[in-house]
Amino acid sequence: MTVIDHFVAPVCHQQIEVLYQDEHILLINKPSGLLSLSGKNPLNLDSVHHRLADIYPQITLIHRLDLGTSGIMLLALDKTSNAHLSQQFQSRTVVKRYHSMLAGHIEQDTGVIEAPISKDKALFPRLIVCFEQGQKAISHYQVLERLPHPNRSLVLFTPETGRTHQLRIHSQFIGHPILGCDLYGTEQTQHMAPRLLLHASELEFEHPATGQRMKVVCPCPF
Repeated sequence: MTVIDHFVAPVCHQQIEVLYQDEHILLINKPSGLLSLSGKNPLNLDSVHHRLADIYPQITLIHRLDLGTSGIMLLALDKTSNAHLSQQFQSRTVVKRYHSMLAGHIEQDTGVIEAPISKDKALFPRLIVCFEQGQKAISHYQVLERLPHPNRSLVLFTPETGRTHQLRIHSQFIGHPILGCDLYGTEQTQHMAPRLLLHASELEFEHPATGQRMKVVCPCPF
């Protein structure tokens, strides 16, 4: 069965903010609404990679953020750095933290969500929790604040694995979808925010040239 993706991303007028740069790496704050990588549809040409490749021809993406997710992205400016950083992501020595606003009040102050993720062939591009065939997916969370009118919870996520849509699916799985999420929320929770309220706020990794442990912080905008 051939799956055709007719999705066209809305125009993103926000600019990419550079957080840190040297001769080996570039760290940026990706705006919500901008693709990480250009899509197959020519109408989805605009992306982080497309915008930066004209300035840095050798630039490569080490990881991606969903279209609606804002925050820290790490990019390599040479092949050696790309290989070194990619290995860190594969070995899970990179620490990623995300701020997110979830629907309702989460009962526990901290917790771990272990729910394997698999493709949903009937509802592309959605994924599903599947304990029989899914890939291992683990997310740690800490409730930072519970807000009223309407009830919602500001959460700090620290994913242990890096599956596509992981935090969005795990939030839905525990009954508290991320506000503004179009794929894994309800119609009500989707319209409770003008964007997906998920922001990559912290990233810790080893610099590919110096070996120094770096921690980059990008404050949450919501």
